[in-house]
Amino acid sequence: MKSKIVCITGGASGIGKTLVEEFAREGAMVEFMDKDLEKGREHSYRLNAEGYNTRFHQADVGVPDEVKGVFNKIKEDHGVLDVLINNAGVSRFMSFWEMEPDDWNSILSSNLSSVFYCSREAASLMKEKGGCIINMASTRASMSEPDTEAYSATKGGIVSLTHSLAITLSEVGIRVNSISPGWIQTEDYDTLRDIDHSQHPSGRVGKPGDIARACLFLAHPDNDFITGENIVIDGGMTRKMIYEH
Repeated sequence: MKSKIVCITGGASGIGKTLVEEFAREGAMVEFMDKDLEKGREHSYRLNAEGYNTRFHQADVGVPDEVKGVFNKIKEDHGVLDVLINNAGVSRFMSFWEMEPDDWNSILSSNLSSVFYCSREAASLMKEKGGCIINMASTRASMSEPDTEAYSATKGGIVSLTHSLAITLSEVGIRVNSISPGWIQTEDYDTLRDIDHSQHPSGRVGKPGDIARACLFLAHPDNDFITGENIVIDGGMTRKMIYEH
């Protein structure tokens, strides 16, 4: 990733925070967005103080004008973009019977429409020399708990949007893949119980670094034979049959 220009959405906390760290440590110039001004500035300041290259942009990825503003800055300063990771999203679950249209539309805008907005802006900066887009889906695209309709719909939509973009953008040399994380514990990992770990065939709950390493793999230019794919990273949970006795 040395000298590559990488854009990451939702980069101030959770999985996105680790993505910013790992790509910066691999030598990339990381432009990242988040709505949280305080956390975004703090994260960028800390990494830059350690000698890495990052820049934070406060933006709501569900608002097209704000997205366009960030990519205009990237274009002005770099002219190109090598990698986009659409990581931003909200985890909001509410009663199927009580969800209002505004709730539904808000979740779809933040989680799904944002992927379309950011991908189109990024592609305009990649189409001259190609690039890579990685979308963050979820295992909830294929399995659910009660009252997750809006969130699950967005993640299923991301998987479908991924293979559609992969075909459309193949004409300009842009690869598009998605990752579906399972249980990724972003904080207080040491507080997890034995049963939390043992229910995974891998023997442990996931960590943000598990997702970051997969993103680095997909972003590497040598892996240009991989496009249109959704990679599930869940410790084997979606392959485990569960019976009640």
